[in-house]
Amino acid sequence: MRSHRNRADMKTRNNLDSNAKSASIDLLGGILADGIDLALITKQAHWNLRGPHFIAIHEMLDGFRGELDTHVDTVAERVVQLGGTAKGTSQVVAGATRLAAYPTDIHAEEDHLKALAERYGDAANSVRAGIDEADEAGDANTADILTAYSRSLDKALWFIEAHFVKA
Repeated sequence: MRSHRNRADMKTRNNLDSNAKSASIDLLGGILADGIDLALITKQAHWNLRGPHFIAIHEMLDGFRGELDTHVDTVAERVVQLGGTAKGTSQVVAGATRLAAYPTDIHAEEDHLKALAERYGDAANSVRAGIDEADEAGDANTADILTAYSRSLDKALWFIEAHFVKA
């Protein structure tokens, strides 16, 4: 199940246009699945990485997980505010995430950082595109929520990529 369609079905006095609500609920459903997946991926790396910078990266990833949990909660709550149902079970997330599967057979810091950079970059790009989609739908509040989330993902990606020496 790759679809994350999630039409407004609960009554609300929120007077946002029903088409904008539906568009935002659908948009946020995909971002929610990606965010939950990214939070789990982050813990996978946190638990299993090995190398000379273990403690620094381990603690950095814990901070990222905390930020992700905050943004995921805000996204899920926005879905419900718009009359939708936030769908965050592992079964739904596994079918709806757009992130590449995370390798569970890696341990080296560099391997984890490269795998994380790919997935944080993909999530950040999706959230950034979502800002424009929400804006075009006429949902400024959702665009604002995604702008804050985008800033957080961009910063995390910058921290991850700073570990790579570029010639």
